[in-house]
Amino acid sequence: MAERKSGSIVNWQVLSPILSIFRLAPEKGESFPAYKAGQYIALRRDDCKLKRKVVDANGTARYLPDLDEDGNPKRGSVTHSYSIASAPYETQQSGYLEFYIILQQDETGEMGRLTESLFRVHLENDNQVIYVDRIAGDFTLEKRATGFQNVLLVGTGTGLAPFAAMIKQLHYEALQGKADQRRFTLLHANRTYNELAYHLELSAIEAANKFDFVYVPTVSRPDQRDLNNPAIGKGRATNLLRRIFEMRLKEEEDVENAASDEQRTKARAALEKAVTPALPSHISPQRLLERLDPEQTVILTCGNPKVMSEIKTIADTNHIHLEKEDW
Repeated sequence: MAERKSGSIVNWQVLSPILSIFRLAPEKGESFPAYKAGQYIALRRDDCKLKRKVVDANGTARYLPDLDEDGNPKRGSVTHSYSIASAPYETQQSGYLEFYIILQQDETGEMGRLTESLFRVHLENDNQVIYVDRIAGDFTLEKRATGFQNVLLVGTGTGLAPFAAMIKQLHYEALQGKADQRRFTLLHANRTYNELAYHLELSAIEAANKFDFVYVPTVSRPDQRDLNNPAIGKGRATNLLRRIFEMRLKEEEDVENAASDEQRTKARAALEKAVTPALPSHISPQRLLERLDPEQTVILTCGNPKVMSEIKTIADTNHIHLEKEDW
């Protein structure tokens, strides 16, 4: 079994109240194991608010705060694996691992056990994070994209993390004269512009043109600034993907497939609220379609399970091979 070691958070960047990027330094005198872009590592904090599983009469499981006899939250250790957002070359040069995380909340507003603890980190007096001294996972270009000329990466929310690592590593290797000859397209989606982690860096990599890379950022809840910004796409990732492949919006399909008047009313209301998908002005659907010949394309996706399920539907409809990060 891999040894547990104690690292320290040395940088914390706030993107929004629920999204942050942080850097983790290894235990003093140690270094992190070598890894490939797309892999993950297990992290642990020891002061997490614990939960207990409760199953109701219908067999539905819920997780409620685990309280002691005085009504105070019980605390203990919680371990969870996170995709690494830093590129391998960054870790080799600077020593740290970087992570892009969300403060998880359930339908009642109760915060996730480990992320609640991480978001309470204080860089000066409470910055310790235990990590398993082993980096694992096969969600890598070597394992998931070999044999395909076109690679479409679809990263929603913090699901961008493995793709940020991949693109940064590809750019670095291209600068070293080892450019990958495949065509890479990244569809990067989040709710707002501020939550588009790595946006400026990814835009700069695209502009540098050191390898064949097209970057498609989009926001699902655009404000007026976003609407006035031609470099940013609008709409949910799945609907933007549907537009590229000349499919109807998911909300339009839901209206047509509604089985009752009540379902139809709800579906129409959702359709009225849906943001009309629009690509960044410098990218046309035709240009993207030319890069995504089904026989030569693989879609890699990471993010919300429901979103990945819809992306699978889109991939299956267009006879495109799909690879998901499911660990």
